[in-house]
Amino acid sequence: MPSPDTLAASSLNLLLWAAGQRGASVPALCQAIGFDPTTAAGPDARVPLATIQRLWPLAIDATRDPHFDLHIGGLVNFSAAGTLAYVLMHTPTLGAAIAQLCRYQDVACQGVRTFQTPAAEGPGGIWLNLELTSSAIVHPCYVLNSELSIYLAAFGTLTGQPVVPGAVQLAYPRPADIQAHEEAFGTAALAFDAPVTRVSFDAATLALPVLHANPALFPLFEQHTAALLAQLPAHQPPTLPERVRGEIVRQLKGEAPTLAAVADRLCLGVRTLQLKLKEAGHTYQQLLDHVRRDLAQSHLRESQLSTTDIAFLLGYSEPSVFVRSFKKWTGQTPGAFRR
Repeated sequence: MPSPDTLAASSLNLLLWAAGQRGASVPALCQAIGFDPTTAAGPDARVPLATIQRLWPLAIDATRDPHFDLHIGGLVNFSAAGTLAYVLMHTPTLGAAIAQLCRYQDVACQGVRTFQTPAAEGPGGIWLNLELTSSAIVHPCYVLNSELSIYLAAFGTLTGQPVVPGAVQLAYPRPADIQAHEEAFGTAALAFDAPVTRVSFDAATLALPVLHANPALFPLFEQHTAALLAQLPAHQPPTLPERVRGEIVRQLKGEAPTLAAVADRLCLGVRTLQLKLKEAGHTYQQLLDHVRRDLAQSHLRESQLSTTDIAFLLGYSEPSVFVRSFKKWTGQTPGAFRR
């Protein structure tokens, strides 16, 4: 069943605009993802979250920028991000703005839960956490990188100075070259393969004043944003097959995760998990194959990865086994699909 999660059309338009600034043909991208901007022209228009997921690999290809997701914060105009931007622009401090971001983030994009937890580095500091919650998200790295890139750029716009996190933890494998990550996040304090994606800010950073904030305008924008949030359909918790897929993605790091390892993460017995998946019309092997197929197609669109690299990332001991599997899934070899 398709995910009901949506995002603001203004968020999708920002991504399209940024791709255009990098040389992509925006009309061609719109046609490729089946998006008609004239049907989503209102300030509160929504589009399915799956639409922007179709856009990500195409935008990476069209811009010829393999780190477009990390660069997007420096390309977009935060004030054009819709109603939520205006709420943040009229809070008194950066800490207050982050609190409103966590409260109303679904207005900009459902599928990513943004929340605060205390940081251990000092009193008053926080971790700003990002948790993917939607089954529509099939490109988690692009989503996490772009969200953080946009947040940090927005915080800089709000305060009038660069806002650098004390530490960055990312819930995906370490890439071969992390220079683009260090430049995008402004710090070398990066950790990969983390349990959760999050960035830390100390109390002094949170106390930075928001420039040009007008307290009189804040309740007006907040009231409108709260009304938009109330109109959104409640986010449905992921089904068991969706949770299994998510665990497979998290554990697929050069070795295929076993049924037992996934069951352990979900606090279920192996036999119980098998029976529950069968009741839902799935097997573990089917879900593993589907994840590998989706990730393989995504990786093949990234020209810097060889077929051998992709085979390793997907947990295959031999590239030839990956080639046979991919041909069974798609009817094409990886090379033909890439061309």
